Amino acid sequence: MSSSTRQRRWAKSPDFADRPDRVEAIATQTAIDKINYLDSGQHEVRCRRCGTCVLVRKNSYKHTSVQWQENPDAVCPTFRDSGVVPGASISPREGCPQLQASIDQAVLDGTINIPDAS
Repeated sequence: MSSSTRQRRWAKSPDFADRPDRVEAIATQTAIDKINYLDSGQHEVRCRRCGTCVLVRKNSYKHTSVQWQENPDAVCPTFRDSGVVPGASISPREGCPQLQASIDQAVLDGTINIPDAS
């Protein structure tokens, strides 16, 4: 089978073009998943050093999701002064220790709750 034939036959997920009810059910569940995994449980945390504001969600003591509202290279001195050329590398880099300390303090203050592990 040629690669062009494989590409026409295979899809990562079916499009359900012949089942509009299924398309609607998938769209509804996708919207619910987006709220659950991306939007709910986020809290604003402001870095106590530089004032940068991020959205934070704690899923456990060890798992923290951080969504920057602006480019961290532009607003965070630690990122800006790291020596990494913005856009030059896709390698992950360490976060900002001052922001992490601010998040940890928000947990201690009760501003951010950590869900029960049970």
